[in-house]
Amino acid sequence: MNLDYIWRDLHELAETSFKEVKTTDYIANMLEREGVRVQLFKKHTGLIAEIGSGEPVIGFRADMDALWQEVNGEMKANHSCGHDAHMTIGIGTLLALKKNEASLKGTFRCIFQPAEEQGNGSLSVINSGGADGLKMLFGVHLRPKDELSFGEAAPSISHGGGIFFEGKITGEDLHGARPHQGTNAIEAGFALQQQLHTVRISPMIPHSVKMTSFHAGASNYNIIPGSATFALDVRAQTNEAMDELKKLIDEKIRALSTMLNVKIEGYWIDYTPGAAVNEDAEAVMREAIVHELGDEALRPRVVTPGSDDFHFYTIEKPELKAVMLGLGADLEPGLHHPDMRFNHDCLEQGVRVISRAVGLAMEE
Repeated sequence: MNLDYIWRDLHELAETSFKEVKTTDYIANMLEREGVRVQLFKKHTGLIAEIGSGEPVIGFRADMDALWQEVNGEMKANHSCGHDAHMTIGIGTLLALKKNEASLKGTFRCIFQPAEEQGNGSLSVINSGGADGLKMLFGVHLRPKDELSFGEAAPSISHGGGIFFEGKITGEDLHGARPHQGTNAIEAGFALQQQLHTVRISPMIPHSVKMTSFHAGASNYNIIPGSATFALDVRAQTNEAMDELKKLIDEKIRALSTMLNVKIEGYWIDYTPGAAVNEDAEAVMREAIVHELGDEALRPRVVTPGSDDFHFYTIEKPELKAVMLGLGADLEPGLHHPDMRFNHDCLEQGVRVISRAVGLAMEE
C-alpha cells in the first residue's frame, strides 16, 4: 500500500467545499476495487465506506475539501490544510484493517466528509444519516511544527469556536466637495473597527474579534461612498464565550448605527462550535499512541484557537464519544499557507494509531 502515491493523487484532485466530485469518485472506485462496502451520499458529495459487521460501529472522519487561494500567482483549489493527508490516512486504515477483516469485533466506518472549510459539511453528513449508529468517532489533523514535531502525537485537539459576520453599511453617496451632507461609509467602517477593539470578555478565555474584509467606493474618486460591505471573524475557546461575544458585537453595531445615523446590519454565518472532548475516547487514543509510537511520542492535549466542524457530531449526537488525534508532521510554514509542506512519513504513523484505536474501541 503506497500511501504517498494515494496522497499525490488526492492532492492533485483538490476541490473546494461541496464540489469534491472527482475526489469522491476516486475514493469510491479505489475502495470498491479492494472489496470495501461503499455508499455515496445522495444529496451532496462524499461517501461512507465500511468493513466488518455488527456492533459496535466505530467511525473515522476524513475531511475532503481544499481551500481556494493564490498559489504561485494562480487562484486554485489547494490542500493547504492537510485534508489530502487525512483522506489518505482514512483510506490506509480501511485497507490495513481489511487484511484481517474477519478478526474485527464490529464495524469500521470511514466517513469521507465534504465542506469542512465551509463549516457545515458535518451537518450535511449527519442529516444524511452518515453518523447513525456510531458508538465512537475518531478524527485526525496534522499539526504545525510549533505545536507537534514529527513522531509526536496528542490524544485530542481542543478547538475553539469560530463564526463569521457578514455586514453592510447602507447610505447615500455624496459629492466629494460636500462631506457634511451625509455619512462616509469608510469612516463608519473605521469607527466600527475601533469599537470592536473595545469588546471585552474574561482574559482567562482565549478569544479574538477582527474585521477581515471591507469594500467601499468605486473608480470615481470624487464620490464619497455611502455604502460598504464588511466581514468579521470571531473566535472563542468556549461556546459560552462565543455567545457572549456575539451579544456584545450586536450591541456595538446597533449603538454605532444610531450614533452615526446610518444603517448598519448583517447576519452571523458558518458557526463552528468549540470542542467537547470525550474522556473515554481520549483515553483510547492515548493508549493507541503509546502502543504504536511509544511513551516518548505522547504529548498533552493540543489547545488551539482554530476551529473544526468535527465537533458538530457530538453536539448533534450527545451520546457519541468522539476525539481528534493531533498528529505531528513537521508541518511548515503553517496551516492554510499556500506552500504548506509536511513529512509524509506521518501518514503511515497515522494509519497505525487510528487502526489501533479502532481495535481498542471495539474491545471496550
